Amino acid sequence: MNMRNILYGFVVLFLFSCHSPEDMEGPYFGNGIKNGWADQNSIVVWTRLTKNKEAFFDGQPFKEISKEQMLDLAENKNIEAIYNSQIPDDLSLKDMEGYCPGIPGEVQLQYFETGQPDKAVTLAWEAVDQNRDHTFQWKLEGLNAGKSYQLKILSRPVGKEQVSDSIFGSFLLPNEKSSSDAVKFCVVSCHDYNRRDDIKNGHKIYPSMDKMAPDFYVHTGDIEYMDKPNPYAMTEELMRFKWNRLFALPFQRSFYNKYTSYFMKDDHDVGFDDSYPGRDYGIVPFERGLEIFDEEQFPSYKKRYKTIRWGMDLQIWIVEGRNYRNQNYLEDGPEKTIWGDQQKQWFYKTVENSDATYKILITSSPILGPDRKNKNDNLSNANYAYEQTELLSFIKKQKNFFIVNGDRHWQYVTHIEGTNLWEFGCGAGADVHAGGWKQDDFRPEHKFLRVKGGFLTVDVERQGNKPSLTFSHCDVNGNVVNRQNFTSTN
Repeated sequence: MNMRNILYGFVVLFLFSCHSPEDMEGPYFGNGIKNGWADQNSIVVWTRLTKNKEAFFDGQPFKEISKEQMLDLAENKNIEAIYNSQIPDDLSLKDMEGYCPGIPGEVQLQYFETGQPDKAVTLAWEAVDQNRDHTFQWKLEGLNAGKSYQLKILSRPVGKEQVSDSIFGSFLLPNEKSSSDAVKFCVVSCHDYNRRDDIKNGHKIYPSMDKMAPDFYVHTGDIEYMDKPNPYAMTEELMRFKWNRLFALPFQRSFYNKYTSYFMKDDHDVGFDDSYPGRDYGIVPFERGLEIFDEEQFPSYKKRYKTIRWGMDLQIWIVEGRNYRNQNYLEDGPEKTIWGDQQKQWFYKTVENSDATYKILITSSPILGPDRKNKNDNLSNANYAYEQTELLSFIKKQKNFFIVNGDRHWQYVTHIEGTNLWEFGCGAGADVHAGGWKQDDFRPEHKFLRVKGGFLTVDVERQGNKPSLTFSHCDVNGNVVNRQNFTSTN
């Protein structure tokens, strides 16, 4: 067990001894805590109140329907048929595997800098938002850069004084640019409840990453697949069902409670594969799918793109690939975009103003690829050649600049010889989820290729006062399967 986990356990015991919840019926924290968008002095904390302590994982399985049936239901928007075709006769959604209903109630947040419980801040009780799936979010500001914080959230029924449940969490804020401390972070992509590799607990990558005790974590999107079966989530209620079920898994819930996180989204989180404006999924408009993700199920941040400095040697750029795009089928040219002009101009300006030793762009989908010929949804595809060229022309002028991406279901490293262009694909979150590329299709630009699941770790440290950057691909158990190191001469 690492020191961070030992410290976390001691703090939980301390907090718990100070205030134990009463033995009563809910509301509970069946979906745990998530945080997001941390910078030197602020972070957003998210939680949800649930009727039960755990999801109903012993529920009934959904009926499987064909992809053709799904497409017909999505086009005809028949709500009754969407449910009747997937839920067995005489049953309802509450009888199904993973049901985790929300419930009205109130929440209170307490937090303090690690080691200073006597300076704990206790916020007012707040009612969760029933119109946003019984969730609530706090934006904590005025925090201290480079410090870790402990938090505790209490719940109680509306109008009651008795505490019904409590949950504990922690997070670490980025250090100031003057700090040369080492930084480690993990990057993942492509989860799915139905393709988890530990049936009872979730995805094995989470305890594997926990053992590494990263400073922060990035999920690049496709966190859940609305357009995959069991059920096909063609209504808002079914979308929420899939989010609530996934976040009730013990591995996910335990990890998110403890680590600073940045959550990005991609097409499957919103609805259809390769979704774009006008491509609605069942009765859920594309724009509503964005709202459910951005404002309800994850920590909120209006722009959805942000750059964060993590000490002297690292700065990351998290970019948004769905909110600002136009339609995939448009003719390629200056007006066709994934990023949108405002986001691109922000990216150029902030990169040029950065004096970080290493600059890492984290994107939900590839820019270099290579990708399959039949794909038409990302910047490595031929139908986005104009914007890809525009962005790569800028990146080629930068020193110590690297691309990290999700979306693709295989792990890879791509380097274009004769340039400074490097791209690291983190791969899918489970072996059962890997695919879409043949292991023997090793292209000239590939420096590494593995059609298996896992995650990517990134380490920035100083060796003899010389900055070093290391990308490590890991399997689902945390074993390193590939490592690429860069040493700066700056």
